[in-house]
Amino acid sequence: MAGTQHGLTRLDQLFKTCIHGKGPSRPFAQTLGRVLPANPVHIKNINHADVIAALDELAQSMGVTENEDGHADAGMTFLGQFVDHDITLDATSALGSRIDPSTIPNVRTPSLDLDCVYGAGPEASPHLYGEGEAEQFLVFGRKDNPRDLARTCAGKALIGDPRNDENILVAQVQAIFIELHNILMSKRVEDGDDAKDIKTCAHEGLPKHVWHDHVSPKLTNFEEVRRFIRLHYQWIVWCELLPAFVQQECLDWALDNHAFGWDAPVMPVEFTGAGYRFGHATTQFEYALTEGADPKGLFATLGFGRRPTSGNIDYAKFFGMNGAVASQKARPVGPKLGMPLLNLPFVHAPIELADIEETLTLDQSRNLALRNMVRDRYTYQLASGQHMAAHLGTHPIDPPAILKAKGITKTPLWFYCLQEAKEKGDGKLTGAGGRLVASVFANLLKRDPTTFLHVPHFKPWHGFKGQPSVLAGMIAYVEAHRGHIQHAKALQCG
Repeated sequence: MAGTQHGLTRLDQLFKTCIHGKGPSRPFAQTLGRVLPANPVHIKNINHADVIAALDELAQSMGVTENEDGHADAGMTFLGQFVDHDITLDATSALGSRIDPSTIPNVRTPSLDLDCVYGAGPEASPHLYGEGEAEQFLVFGRKDNPRDLARTCAGKALIGDPRNDENILVAQVQAIFIELHNILMSKRVEDGDDAKDIKTCAHEGLPKHVWHDHVSPKLTNFEEVRRFIRLHYQWIVWCELLPAFVQQECLDWALDNHAFGWDAPVMPVEFTGAGYRFGHATTQFEYALTEGADPKGLFATLGFGRRPTSGNIDYAKFFGMNGAVASQKARPVGPKLGMPLLNLPFVHAPIELADIEETLTLDQSRNLALRNMVRDRYTYQLASGQHMAAHLGTHPIDPPAILKAKGITKTPLWFYCLQEAKEKGDGKLTGAGGRLVASVFANLLKRDPTTFLHVPHFKPWHGFKGQPSVLAGMIAYVEAHRGHIQHAKALQCG
């Protein structure tokens, strides 16, 4: 949580705040909220069925059956999904039922703190960790596939957020951070030169008393490794992930401006329900998992079960790395989606919009693009793209022709962000969408005093150098040091 030190339990944080009387005047929001007022559908000369039909026609126009290469490596789509699972989890709202976003709990901490990997730490989330001498190492791997996630006897992944097992690609992003932790814990315990680097980096930007006051001595190695990884993860999100999908001028603007005011929600529903869903549009129709392998359709990569070794990816196929293997690319951000996303195979019931007494057909209910826009208009009642552009000081663009032909004069925010990227951003978020997404991440990094932004002149570790990116260097480091994990077999489960 921003403004707190992660070695301390939440109960201890509460006690300390109460004793010293230094708490904020209002609690740090653990719910979603709005940047702009609710924007219900205004009916004039048409009815709700007409609105849904227009959105359906727009959604149908988005499907494509061929890959198109954009700027970003293919794996960045799934790193983006991993980041989403680190900062947001709405387990309350239901598509088809209107809800006030300020009442929706955000189950994740609104911080780039990797709680989707670490849970609440070895003491509060012991099921994620080993035992005995391995109690500060994360469980990982199975005997049948040492690169799979650790699992229960029922095949459920033992990870901080179960959504990171929903496909085998995001699962293998999760795996990199788990393996990295175990490698660096091994280095820290050995107390060699790498351990000194880890310790020095972990203590940067924090007063000495923080470790004395907030970190249990027995958890010192763990907390140093965790903060070392967090700092690099935060740097990668801001300096590599976001620039792959967002125009740099939007990122610069977000650092220099406070777009939403001091009392705005940390995790606005305009971001969770629209802006950050741009990642759907970067998903390709199909992917090759390894060099020379035939591409597999998107939903051939479904997870939520034990992964055979044939499902292990060659990371160089998804992230640009040195060598002969060329990485696949994500789609450019824009108003096109791989056709599998317009026919979700795991949706088996139609969506009922009780407030307006309309029910989508099953085919409509399986269309992710339509689901996004129906959620926008009838569940969250989000501000339009044009409203967001006015609020953030960018030039608005006209609604797509399909909507204009139906007399609809404003664009659902999610589609607007994609349309902007196509028309004005060269395949990256720009304008209102770019500023919205960049501002939320900038706010997270600014508000949390433990992030890399608050470490003067932070530079990534030299151990992650030698590749085209720090992320690729981290992956290469993990692949080179997999054999250096202490208690590796004891950490395997399932």
